[in-house]
Amino acid sequence: MVSDVINASDLKKIDPVFGQFSFDDHEQIVFCNDKDTGLKAIIGIHNTVLGPALGGTRMWQYNNEWEALNDVLRLSRGMTFKAAITGLNLGGGKAVIIGDAKTQKTPELMKKFGEFVHSLSGKYITAEDVGMETADMDLVREVTPYVTGISESKGGAGNPSPITAYGVFMGMKAAAKYKFGSDVLEDRKIIVQGIGHVGECLVEHLTNEGAKVIISDINQERLEEVSKKYGATIYTGNDIYSEAVDIYAPCALGATINDDTINRIQAKIIAGAANNQLAEEVKHGTILQEKGIVYAPDFLINAGGIINVYAELEGYDKKEIMRKTQNIYNTTLEILSNADTNGVTTNQAALNIAKSRIEARKNENSK
Repeated sequence: MVSDVINASDLKKIDPVFGQFSFDDHEQIVFCNDKDTGLKAIIGIHNTVLGPALGGTRMWQYNNEWEALNDVLRLSRGMTFKAAITGLNLGGGKAVIIGDAKTQKTPELMKKFGEFVHSLSGKYITAEDVGMETADMDLVREVTPYVTGISESKGGAGNPSPITAYGVFMGMKAAAKYKFGSDVLEDRKIIVQGIGHVGECLVEHLTNEGAKVIISDINQERLEEVSKKYGATIYTGNDIYSEAVDIYAPCALGATINDDTINRIQAKIIAGAANNQLAEEVKHGTILQEKGIVYAPDFLINAGGIINVYAELEGYDKKEIMRKTQNIYNTTLEILSNADTNGVTTNQAALNIAKSRIEARKNENSK
C-alpha cells in the first residue's frame, strides 16, 4: 500500500518554482530536455525591460536539479543588473546545462540546445560561461542567430574571458584607490580563488603590475601550470578566508561569502569575477560593511564579458569594448562613494542604480 503522507524531508522537493528563494519575479523559465542527446537544460529569463535577455550558458555537474534551478535563477537575475548598471540595452538571462562538460558535451547536444534557444525567437540570447568554449558557441550559431561570443573568424567578438578579467582588474584598482588612497597594486598581497579562463587573465594583469599573487584552485595541474607561467604562489594552507591579505578575488563559483566564511575573512577588499559572491545579499553585505571590508559588487566589475559580446549586437569595435570596460573603474568609485554617503552597502548602492534605470525605462514604455 502506498502512503499519502508526505515526509517533512520531502517538502522542499515539491516546492513550486515560484516559491524558490531565488525566484525574483522572473518572466520566464524554460526546461529543456532531449532524450537522444542527453540534454537537460534550464533557461532563465529574468527581465527584458531594457532589451532581450543576454547571458551565458554554464555546463556543470550539479548535485541535483533543484541546485541547477537555483543557480540559473540567481545568475539570470544578476545579468539583469549587470546590463543595467553598465548602461547596456539588454535584459538578464542565463542558461545551465546539467552534466560534465569534459565527458558529456557533444556537438549534437550543443546544437539541440541551440534549437531550444532559437524557439524563444530572440527573447534570450546566449553566450559562453563555465564549461563552455568559443567553439561551442560556433556550434550553437549553426542552428540559431541568437548567440554571441562566437569566433572572431566567424564575425564574432571571440572569447570574452580576457575582457571580463580586465574589467575585474579595473574594479579592483578602483576599490584599492577607495580603501588605500592609491590604485597601484604593486606589492599588494592578493589571493585569486579559481584560475579558469578569467582567473588566469586576472593573474596576468596583477603579475604585470607587480602584485604578490597567491592562487587557489581545485585543479592541481592547473595550479602548477599557472604558477610556472606567472610566478604566482600556490596556496597550501587550510583556510583561504583567514589569510591576512589585501585583496581576496573569488573567481570560481558563487556564494563563497556565506555564514561559514564571512567572519573568518581577513582581506581588506573583496573584488573578483565570480557571480553572486554573497550567499545572502543583505545579510552578508551588511556584515562586510560593519567589518570595514570594501566589497566591489560582482555584477558591476565582472561586466566586461557582457560588454564584449554586446559588441556583436551593436557593431562597435575592440577599441570601444576596451573603453567601456575601462570605465568600470569610474563606476566602481562612484558606487563605493555613493554607498558611504547614503549609509548603505556597496551591493545595495549598485542595485539601486540598476533598478532605477530599469524602472525609468518601464515608465517610458508605459506612456
